[in-house]
Amino acid sequence: MEKLKSICDFNPEQFQAELRENNIPGFRTGQIFCWVFDKGINDFELMTNLSKELRNKLQSFFKISPLEIKVKEVSKIDGTTKVLYQLEDGETVESVMMIHGSMINPERITVCVSTQVGCTMGCSFCATGLGGFKRNLTKGEIIGQVLGFQQLVKASNQDLRVSNVVYMGMGEPLLNYDNLMASVKMLNHEDVFNISYRRISISTCGLVPRIKKLAQEKLPLVLAISLHGATDQVRNQIMPVNQQYPLAELIEVCKYYVKATGRKITFEYIMLDGLNDSVDDAAKLAGLIKGIPANVNLIPYNRVSESGHRRSNKKNVKLFATRLAKLGIEAVVREEKGGDISAACGQLRQARQENRGEL
Repeated sequence: MEKLKSICDFNPEQFQAELRENNIPGFRTGQIFCWVFDKGINDFELMTNLSKELRNKLQSFFKISPLEIKVKEVSKIDGTTKVLYQLEDGETVESVMMIHGSMINPERITVCVSTQVGCTMGCSFCATGLGGFKRNLTKGEIIGQVLGFQQLVKASNQDLRVSNVVYMGMGEPLLNYDNLMASVKMLNHEDVFNISYRRISISTCGLVPRIKKLAQEKLPLVLAISLHGATDQVRNQIMPVNQQYPLAELIEVCKYYVKATGRKITFEYIMLDGLNDSVDDAAKLAGLIKGIPANVNLIPYNRVSESGHRRSNKKNVKLFATRLAKLGIEAVVREEKGGDISAACGQLRQARQENRGEL
C-alpha cells in the first residue's frame, strides 16, 4: 500500500498541485486547509462541506499530520501543556503550549516547537543534547507540532487559537535552516495559521553565518540570541559554540541583523549561581550590548539533574536586573511556565518517563 502523504508537508500552492495530480479540483485546497489549520479538525469524515466521495478519496491519498501524541502532561500550576510527539520513524520530540493570562480567556497562546531530534550544541545547562543528535525534523513535522496544539485548543474552545510560535524547543533551529524557513512561511500563510511574523520567534545559540543569512530574508521576525554570558571565558565554559563564534563575531552580526531588518534583538540570559549572576556580570553585559536595539530576558535556571549548575537566588536576579536598568538596558525576568512538568526552558528532551501523563 502506498504511503499516505501528510497535509502538513504542503503549503497551499503545493497542495493545490498535489490535488490536481490526483484528479481533485485545486479549489478544494482552501476548504480542506480551513478545516485542518483553522478549525483544527483531524478527521476527513468531519469535513461536512465535502462530498462523501471526495472525503474517501482524500483518505486514500492523505493524512492530516505525521505526528502522534504519545504522552500529554498539563501543569497544575499554570496550565502549560507538554506533549511528547512520536514521529513516523519512531523517534520522539517534546513541544510545549503556554497560556498567557486567564486560562479561560487567554491574552495569547504560545507554542514552543522543536526543530531537531536531539541537539549537537552541547550547552551545559540544557537537557536536550544529553541523548545525542539523531536528525533534523521535516517541515511537516515542525508544522505538525503546532497543528497538534491547535487541535487541542479548538477541541476545548473553537474561539481560541494558537497565536504565537517560538522556535525554542529541542535542537538548534538555524542548523535546520531550510525546513525552519519553510515552516515559518507556512505559519504566516493566510490560508494556514495566518500568524504574523512579529509573533514568531527564532532562538539560536549564536551561529554567525546563519544569523547573517536570516537577516537577509528581511522578515520582521523576533530573533532571540541565547547569550548566557558576557565574556568569552564564561560562554566557552557553558556553550561550546562560542569557541567557533566568539562574542566579538556574534555581537557584530547582531548589529548587522538590526541594520538589515530594522528589528530589535532579544538576548536570552540564564541566571547561573556563582557563574554569571553578579552585578559585575550585569555591567559587563550592559557594556557588551550597548548601542544594539535590544531587550534582555533573564531566565531563572531550570534544574537538569545531569548538570552541576544551580539557580541564582531571587535577590541576585533582582540586583542583576536593577543594575542593567541603571545602565540603560531594558530587561525583564521571564515568567516561569511548566516547571512542575519539566516543560521549562532547557528541560525538553526525547522520550522519557513515558508512563507519566495522559492521552
